[in-house]
Amino acid sequence: MGKSSKGSATMEWLLQEDQPSIRYLALTQLLRKSEDDSEVLSAREAIGGRGWAADLLSKQDRGGWWVGEESLYRPKYLSTNWMLLILSDLGLTKEDPRIRKACELWIKRFAREDGGFAIDGSRTSHLCTTGNMARALVRFGYADHPKVRSAFEWMVRNASHLGGWSCFGSGRNLDSWEPMSAFAAYPQKKWTAGMHRAVELAAEFFLQRELHKQGDRYEPWYRFHYPVHYYYDVLVGLDCVTALGYGKDPRLKVALSLVKEKRRPDGRWNLDAVHPDLEGNMADWYRKHPKDAPTPFALEKAGEPSKMITLRALQVLRRLEAAD
Repeated sequence: MGKSSKGSATMEWLLQEDQPSIRYLALTQLLRKSEDDSEVLSAREAIGGRGWAADLLSKQDRGGWWVGEESLYRPKYLSTNWMLLILSDLGLTKEDPRIRKACELWIKRFAREDGGFAIDGSRTSHLCTTGNMARALVRFGYADHPKVRSAFEWMVRNASHLGGWSCFGSGRNLDSWEPMSAFAAYPQKKWTAGMHRAVELAAEFFLQRELHKQGDRYEPWYRFHYPVHYYYDVLVGLDCVTALGYGKDPRLKVALSLVKEKRRPDGRWNLDAVHPDLEGNMADWYRKHPKDAPTPFALEKAGEPSKMITLRALQVLRRLEAAD
C-alpha cells in the first residue's frame, strides 16, 4: 500500500460515523473544514447522542456528577474530574446542558482563593489539577470565565523563572506538562506578556530535553497512552509544543522519529498503554496506599489500533508539515 493510499484509508477510518467525536475532530483539525460545513455540523450534533461521549454522559447523575457527589476526584478514574477531562477531548461544549451542569459544579468545588484549582480537601491550588482543568474548561467554552482567567494567571505566578513547572514540589520536570497543554488551548489573543514569557521559557525547557531526556530512561514515556489525565509521554510533549508553534525546532527530531517508527503499516497507531504508572516504581506506592490506587478506565484496548492516538499523531504531523 502506497503512502497516499495508506493515508487515505486511515482518514476514512477516522471519519467513520460510529464515533462522531473523532469524525468531527478529523474534519476540523485534519481536513480543516469550517464549523459551518454541513458534514461538521452533522458530526458535532451527533457527539452527544452516540459513541464514546454519549456512553460517558449516560452514566452521569442528574445532579451533574459521576459516581458520587461527595468527591468529584475519587475514585480515580471514574469520578467527575476524570470524566470531564475525557469529554473535553471529544468535541463537546457547554452548549450541552449536561456539560454545563457538570462544569459549573466542578468550578464551584475546585476553585481556590489563590486563583487556581485544587481537588477536594485541599486549600491551595495544585499544578496538575489547575493545568488540566484550565485546558478542559477552555475547550468546553469557558475561556472568559473569571475562574479560568485567574487559573492562567496562577500558572504564570507559579512557573519557574528558569522555565517550566514543578508538581508537588518535585522540581521542574517533563511530567509537569499540564500548563503547557492549557496554554496550547487558550487563544493567544488573550495572553498577557507574562503568559508569553512563561510559555517561551517552558517550551525551551522541554526542547532542551528533546521531550524525553530527564535522568534514566523512563519506559512509560515511550508508550503512547490514553486517557492522558496527568500522565506524560513523548506524544503528549509533541502535541503541546507543536500546538504552541515550535514545530520547526530541530530538537524535536528524536521525538518525531519515535512517532514515525510507531506507525503501523496500515497508517494507524496503536494504543500502547492505558495507565503507565500502575507498573514499575509506582507499584510499591500503590500497594502501601491502596485507597489511592486508580481503577483503570479506557475507551479503547491497549495493543490495538487507536483512533485517539492516531488522531493526535496526525495532528502533530500536520503541524510539522505546516511549519516547514
